[in-house]
Amino acid sequence: MYQVPNNTQDPSYFILTGIPGFEASHIWISIPFCCLYTISIMGNTTILTAIFTETSLHQPMYQFLSMLALTDLGLTLTTLPTVMPLLWFNVQEISFEACFAQIFFIHTFSFMESSVLLAMAFNRYVAICRPLHYTSILTSEVIGKIGVAILCRCVLTVLPSLFLLKRLPFCGSHLLSHSYCLHQDMIRLVCADIKVNSWYAFALLLLIIVLDPLLIVLSYAMILRSVLGVASVVERLRAFNNCLSHILAVLVLYVPMVGVSMTHRFAKHASPLVHVIMASIYLLAPPVMNPIIYSVKTKQIRQGILRLLPQGNLH
Repeated sequence: MYQVPNNTQDPSYFILTGIPGFEASHIWISIPFCCLYTISIMGNTTILTAIFTETSLHQPMYQFLSMLALTDLGLTLTTLPTVMPLLWFNVQEISFEACFAQIFFIHTFSFMESSVLLAMAFNRYVAICRPLHYTSILTSEVIGKIGVAILCRCVLTVLPSLFLLKRLPFCGSHLLSHSYCLHQDMIRLVCADIKVNSWYAFALLLLIIVLDPLLIVLSYAMILRSVLGVASVVERLRAFNNCLSHILAVLVLYVPMVGVSMTHRFAKHASPLVHVIMASIYLLAPPVMNPIIYSVKTKQIRQGILRLLPQGNLH
């Protein structure tokens, strides 16, 4: 059992935790984790390569998809350096600075995922409800500005929570509940008043988990009204099929995100295994599933990926 310091107000490191109750089986548990990380890295890298090399994919929809793939890749590479060493070599110690850096990147990329999905919903709305103005509205310059706005929005919302957390004293064992650092996890180790932190976290909850999905639902409500009002049955089915990939990506992100938030707030006394499983699904499901969803459901992406393969493998 790892010996951790007690009653240290200014810790130099924290202790990560693997899968509670299954420490002896970490090597075996590492196999599915390794497979999921490999699928995520290869899948998102392949989609990015296909979009960048295939000129026919240099369109707004695929430019937003490349942002999503970059975000998923970033999220994967943020958790991998602590998860796999812990499962393979039982490396539990993480420095104070590295833990804060991981918190920053995990939450920034998670919020970016939500923001990109919101931008993709706007893209779908313009494509279906304003098709004649699509190219004039979503120019390369506008898409670039949307990307910069997403980056600024996420960085500037996460940084204050880190500054608020860093000013507080930590006490106890400094033993974290996951194999990576999360804000919700570290705030438990603070031995001071966290009222300001809690209110700011609640504001972020409203901004990301509540506002973004509401705006996405609103965009699809307007899409639905437009499609049902003017389109034929064939056009309706085509429009719904074009939106299906995005709808699945939205569900893959927000269902686990809401589950993690509810678990941390209302099931604090649940088994530690429940918290670990929920957090792992939240961080791994979108990066793993999004490349699969878009590769299966989007013909142009499939064709772009096939063109990357050596010609001899296509026969």
